[in-house]
Amino acid sequence: PAAYPHPIHRVELIQTHISYVFLAVEHVYKVKKPVNFGFLDFSTPAKRRYYCRQEVALNARLCSNTYLGVSRIRERNGRVSIDGPGRVIDYAVHMRRLPAERMMDRLLESGGLTDAMLRELAQRLALFHAGSQTDRRIAEYGDWAIRYAWDENIRQWADYIGDTISAEQDRIIRAYGKAFIAREGELLRRRVAELRIRDCHGDLRSDAVCFTDGVCIYDCIDFNRRLRYTDVAGDVGFLAMDMDYRGHGERAAAFVDAYVDLSGDRDLRGVIDFYKCYRACVRGKVEGFRSRAAEVPASERRQAVRAARRYLELACRY
Repeated sequence: PAAYPHPIHRVELIQTHISYVFLAVEHVYKVKKPVNFGFLDFSTPAKRRYYCRQEVALNARLCSNTYLGVSRIRERNGRVSIDGPGRVIDYAVHMRRLPAERMMDRLLESGGLTDAMLRELAQRLALFHAGSQTDRRIAEYGDWAIRYAWDENIRQWADYIGDTISAEQDRIIRAYGKAFIAREGELLRRRVAELRIRDCHGDLRSDAVCFTDGVCIYDCIDFNRRLRYTDVAGDVGFLAMDMDYRGHGERAAAFVDAYVDLSGDRDLRGVIDFYKCYRACVRGKVEGFRSRAAEVPASERRQAVRAARRYLELACRY
């Protein structure tokens, strides 16, 4: 606690596969791990500084009052501090802590998420997509990127076959991706022509949504535009998949219906299962990574194995 620039009595640590998140009472400091997974590279301090700045700028689009800036982690005479004296040794995204009881995942669990809130979220997302950056170049790039990312998932979980994914599931997902892209070529080309591929959020799960001061959607993809330049169905499908995973399939369907109604994007229904499948694959792969991260406690690594298997089973159901 003494390392922080404001008085606090305790600090909690949460780990993801790419970040250390320090909860310091009313403040949050997010430090990027020095990792390189191919699709992201935080391996040097300069890269971590750049992506911290990207995270603040990009998340201002959907959650402007939460991201406060980039802090410097400094060290002098063996003492580490945030924004204190000494040489800079790393960087952290500084955030205002959001109320946990207003997080969408908590509200889903408690039954506190109303139909009106779900529609408000769909409207917030539809308006964001309508105004987000796009042009022919972004649309064509995003169309290529999803095909590349699909194959990338398959390459990156090859070493996990027999652990978090079965050989049969691997075959199912490979075949489905090829068949869908071949069968729905005309629809996919129409999505490009209509500029449905935009600079999106890219990582829209229920734990990235907080119903405070309206709707705050945070923690977007900052480390790779290839994963953020995607069909708007990628964002819608990610959140719908997340609700399915949590056992709220009816709420997921209602959210998709509300988005289609508010956005007027009728063709989205033709691609939504493909994007839900892709997003489940991404989460399964990422949980696989976390299951082998040495710095993660053993109990959490075992939990990550179970989560990865559930996500990949869900992907096959789609």
